[in-house]
Amino acid sequence: MTTKTPVAEEGLGQEFTKHVITSFGPKTDPRLREVMGSFVQHIHDFAREVNLTVDEWLLGVEMINQAGQMSNERRNEGQLMCDVIGLETAASKNANSGTLTAILGPFWRADTPTRPNGTTISFETPKDGIVSFLHGTITCANTGKPIPNASVEVWQASTNGLYEQQDADQRDCNLRGKFITDDKGRYSFYCLKPTPYPIPEDGPAGKLLRMLDRHFYRPAHLHFMVIADGFKSVTTQIFDSDSEYLGNDTVFAVKDGLTVTFTPRKGDPEANWELEFNMSLATKKQDA
Repeated sequence: MTTKTPVAEEGLGQEFTKHVITSFGPKTDPRLREVMGSFVQHIHDFAREVNLTVDEWLLGVEMINQAGQMSNERRNEGQLMCDVIGLETAASKNANSGTLTAILGPFWRADTPTRPNGTTISFETPKDGIVSFLHGTITCANTGKPIPNASVEVWQASTNGLYEQQDADQRDCNLRGKFITDDKGRYSFYCLKPTPYPIPEDGPAGKLLRMLDRHFYRPAHLHFMVIADGFKSVTTQIFDSDSEYLGNDTVFAVKDGLTVTFTPRKGDPEANWELEFNMSLATKKQDA
């Protein structure tokens, strides 16, 4: 870095920051005014605190631009950048009762197919893949009653560490599925026993991790998104208690209460392991 001139010079103090914030017009949405006002205040304070230089600012802009250029329907590099600094986890804190939330992650797809309960999401299962049967019940966090017709969406990486949209050798929507709970709130499917994997290293998120001397690995996990009419949706992950990296997940998503233990499954030629994972949803009326 050669440019030594700070972005925040002596004359650009709190009066300058106030001037920027008061430039918001009277028609600004109140919540947007609150969020952006705080953001401008904090980002200006940050620039002044670290004596941010133009070169350093431009490096940050370049990394943001690269993240946008790499992002598409198959990969969200901007979200991955937020994940490796813990921002998505900080934003996804639980605001009410119900199953603990965790980050969405950059590899969710909006067009995941609905599959019948009891079927598989693992097609052309790799030789090193361990098939498991996963099942559970979705209930109301307030009453404990089962929730029928809830959508339980799941997605996971294969044993090579790649989600299907990253891997030309996997069929479309492999290791993904939506399952609709029955009249007793139950769902079930076959999947792979998850394995640890590194996040993509070829973008600005990987560059940032190398600059910070950090590893790239996530512990073994599955993603869930549960949606039901009249209830607040839950986006979460579950983590195999036997996995490495539980204490130092590179995207800081592991929470107490989201680690699970797979157990041996007997009498099922399709799977050697199983897991019961029950989830609960809070009613929307709690916001009233």
